[in-house]
Amino acid sequence: MLKTATPAKAVKPKKKGDSMFKRISAWLHLWLGLFSGIIVVIVSITGAIYVFEKEIRSVTEPWTHVQPQNKKMLPPSALTDIAVKTVSGMKPTALNYGLPDQSAAAVSYSRKTGLLITVFIDPYSGRVLKKTTTDFVGNKGDFDFFRFILHGHRALWLPYPIGRPIIGVAILIFVVLLLSGLVLWWPKKWTKATRDKSFKVKWNASFKRVNYDLHNVFGFYSMLLLLIIALTGLVWSFQWVSKSVYWATSGGKSLTEETAMVSDTTTRLSFNMASVDKLWNQIAIQDKPEGFYINLPRQKADLVEVIAYLRSGTYYKTNIYNFDQYTLKPIKSAGPYSGRYADAGAADKLRRMNYDIHVGAILGIPGKVVAFFLAMVSASLPITGFYIWWGKRNKKPAVKQQRPKKVQPELVIQ
Repeated sequence: MLKTATPAKAVKPKKKGDSMFKRISAWLHLWLGLFSGIIVVIVSITGAIYVFEKEIRSVTEPWTHVQPQNKKMLPPSALTDIAVKTVSGMKPTALNYGLPDQSAAAVSYSRKTGLLITVFIDPYSGRVLKKTTTDFVGNKGDFDFFRFILHGHRALWLPYPIGRPIIGVAILIFVVLLLSGLVLWWPKKWTKATRDKSFKVKWNASFKRVNYDLHNVFGFYSMLLLLIIALTGLVWSFQWVSKSVYWATSGGKSLTEETAMVSDTTTRLSFNMASVDKLWNQIAIQDKPEGFYINLPRQKADLVEVIAYLRSGTYYKTNIYNFDQYTLKPIKSAGPYSGRYADAGAADKLRRMNYDIHVGAILGIPGKVVAFFLAMVSASLPITGFYIWWGKRNKKPAVKQQRPKKVQPELVIQ
């Protein structure tokens, strides 16, 4: 009696595993994300709030508005006199002029004591609208919500020498996370199923799947713009990033270091505010700006710096002038932040745009809205990523059900 042999099972070809590069990217993405996640969340949320600082202040701080009048604003000398009479012993270090419907401000700041005093003044009548005091050393004085938010954004509410490097390193890690995330997002094969998984959120799926899609899909769509925001932030954090970006955008030129220019202290002339009035009036006629910021000299060798804002709501489009405080002789300093905007090179203009790109103001309100949502996506990525990791870590192994063995029929030959 002969029996037929049981047919051998077909051997399935092994699935091709991930490449070494992708495995390294996955490892970096996981552990760097866990290490820096909470910092990225804080930086992103505070950044999202700070984007609309000016718009929120215009609503919550009525003393920043005045009734525009068809007459000339008070000159700088008048504003300083009013500020000194309002705050005994105050020595104004800067003056700020805005649009016709905005108040002017006289500012006094001492680097030694960390005390900032701001007197808001109606630029037409000279009426004092508000006085605020902020103590950056003793944390006393009036509470400024947006300064608090900015401190968290830039230094995690730690002393700046400690907090700023931590923020810088965390954002460097975030750049690595964005790039490694793109590697992990990239499908092995481009099929309809992988395209849907890569570009669409399956809203009607389980919470676990929706969370994965939010991390995967939103991370991909926002990656390029988040890289730009991160890079513009790193320009302030690290000199080597600042110099590298300038080198790349200028076609290989080195970033010119700003040199300390000084007034001629050998002259027998003395500084007086009437000379600042003259500069203010001259530049107002020449540039027709939408605002001024005037840095007044504190020491005998300091210059008078006049910044003429050519576009309200932004900081990049400015003409920046420096003058000898005694002779009013124009002093040309080196670096991107000097001279007329129209005369600046492409790399210098881009450097001036750095802040406005960072907060989206370069494109006005629509740009700020985009920056706000990008910051919220950025804040969500560590959270959704942590949930993905936590779900995999605590995943219960599936119980395999044993199938009953099939009995092979016997072939009997008689």
